[in-house]
Amino acid sequence: MIGQQHEASGAHFAFTDRWGGVSAAPYDELNLGGAVGDDPGAVLANRKLAAGALGLDPAAVVWMNQVHGREVAVVDGPWGPGEVPAVDAVVTTRRGLALAVLTADCTPVLLADPVAGVAGAAHAGRPGLVAGVVPAVVEAMLAAGADPARIVARTGPSVCGRCYEVPEAMREAVAEAVPQAWARTRQGTPAVDVAAGVAAQLAGYGVDISGHSAICTLESADHFSYRRDRTTGRLASYVWLEAEL
Repeated sequence: MIGQQHEASGAHFAFTDRWGGVSAAPYDELNLGGAVGDDPGAVLANRKLAAGALGLDPAAVVWMNQVHGREVAVVDGPWGPGEVPAVDAVVTTRRGLALAVLTADCTPVLLADPVAGVAGAAHAGRPGLVAGVVPAVVEAMLAAGADPARIVARTGPSVCGRCYEVPEAMREAVAEAVPQAWARTRQGTPAVDVAAGVAAQLAGYGVDISGHSAICTLESADHFSYRRDRTTGRLASYVWLEAEL
């Protein structure tokens, strides 16, 4: 199943759950990640199913080789065979081109300035948050002509701060870089809230998240969670702009 949000401005956002695909357990059903051990044919079929449900051409979706860094690629079309670079954010000025982020607990960050015709997407896990992938993608969008006051931002399903338990030293290291990510679990143990950190970094640029997912992937049986299951599939989050206004 895929949830979609369409803005009157022409910005489109979509988030998948784990159902409606063809992958077998433990990747059941709509696994969209190609590097988790699933049958490549099933992943390809799932990506086509998801694109079809969104009214997209599967060949007009940009995927990333995500490595928990801060590198950003500016793209005007999908990668060719063997060309997918190790990046955690992409930006485009091509309307109708969808940018996709794969996650299974990390925070997907989707951004669009429909007036300037600029869209961006970032994969923000704990390492990427600290490394600065969110500022990096915003900076790339601004360089392409986006205005922070016009950027529409969405974050998708991710592990919440009440569930993302970490050692105390790790929490302190993250909070030193992004204070707003400091959190504690329901049991009072050290935790990190990546989504809160993302929101704070965006706010630092004057970008307001008008849509933040309330779904915690670890708590939801309808979503993939690496922390819960280890061997599992990947969700996808998509952003694109109307091909023509």
